[in-house]
Amino acid sequence: MVSATVSPPWTYTLQLPQDPRAPGVARATLRNVLRVHGMPELTEVAELLASELVTNAYLCSSGPYSLRLRDAGRSRVRMSVWDSDPHIPAPFRLGGPRAADELAERRRGLYLVTLYAECWGACPMRGGLPGQGGKLLWVECAAKA
Repeated sequence: MVSATVSPPWTYTLQLPQDPRAPGVARATLRNVLRVHGMPELTEVAELLASELVTNAYLCSSGPYSLRLRDAGRSRVRMSVWDSDPHIPAPFRLGGPRAADELAERRRGLYLVTLYAECWGACPMRGGLPGQGGKLLWVECAAKA
């Protein structure tokens, strides 16, 4: 009798510097994590989602930021990005506009995130020490059944 191997849940956190190359490093890391965990079918959508979140963090914060990748079960991955800017962008704000402003120069990509993600959200991060504030934007994507 052959039994299927079930891998334990996993989480990876990538600390990213305020560097224009960091979003590319994040995408490469994401592709590799999905490949080694047997979820290559998520790569295209997950890469789009992570790229928009990480690029937003690079553009809107003045310091380092991080990307966390977490197994969310059943061929599903949760990606979250923390940055030091406390402003939660419109597509992620409760009651925020749901359609992109065609003339907007920034953050239009975050509207794509809300269209392609299975679910998404935002959390303000408040901390007592410097560098512990900011926000966390998260999304999940899953393999289509």
